[in-house]
Amino acid sequence: MNKLALNAAVVDELEWARQMSRGRTPRIVACLAYAGLIPFLALLAASWLDTQRSGVWQQLSLQYGAVILSFVGALHWGFAMSVQFVSDRKRNVCFAWSVIPALLAWLALALDPLAGSALLATGFGVHSFQDWRLFRHAGLPMWYLPLRLQLSVVAAASLLATSFASHV
Repeated sequence: MNKLALNAAVVDELEWARQMSRGRTPRIVACLAYAGLIPFLALLAASWLDTQRSGVWQQLSLQYGAVILSFVGALHWGFAMSVQFVSDRKRNVCFAWSVIPALLAWLALALDPLAGSALLATGFGVHSFQDWRLFRHAGLPMWYLPLRLQLSVVAAASLLATSFASHV
C-alpha cells in the first residue's frame, strides 16, 4: 500500500471514529437503514391503494418483515462474537437471543397475515428491549438505540397497517 493510500485510509478511520464518538449516525449507515424501510412503506401503500390484491401485498410484507426480523436477530450474534469485555454469561445470552427472532419469523410465515404481522410486530418490540440490554453492556455507539427504535417502530406499524388493509 502506498503512502497516499495509507493516509487516506487513516483519515477515513478517523472520520468514522469522530462520527461514532459524537453520537451522530454515519451517513452510510443512515442511508442503508432507512432504505430498508422502503419495502415496508411501499407495500403498505400498495395494500391500501390496490385493495383487490391486498392479500398479495400483505403476504409480501409479511415475508419481508420475517427477513428483516431475522436480520436484526443476527446482529446480536455478531455482537456476541466481536464485543470485548462482556461476561461469558452475557455473551451466551446474546448468542441464544440471536436465533429467537428467526424462529419467530419462521412461525409468523405459517400464520394468517394478521396474526403473522402481530407476531412480527411483537418480535420487533421485544428485540428493541434486547437491543437496550445489549447497549448497556456492549459499548455500542450512541446512535445505535435511537436508530434501531425508529426502524423497529416503522417496521412494526407498517406490518400491522398492511395486514389491516383488507379488513377495512
